Amino acid sequence: MAEHENGHTTGQMDIAEQQRTYAAFVKGITWLVGVSAAILVFLALFNS
Repeated sequence: MAEHENGHTTGQMDIAEQQRTYAAFVKGITWLVGVSAAILVFLALFNS
């Protein structure tokens, strides 16, 4: 890969922290959708 003027080589950056952040984001959204769906079902069942 080409080396840029600042000495950075494309593809050499450690992205472990970004991967952990993205995984946590996806997990959080999954929980949020699940809890929201459960609340909606609860409200639909006990609609008065």
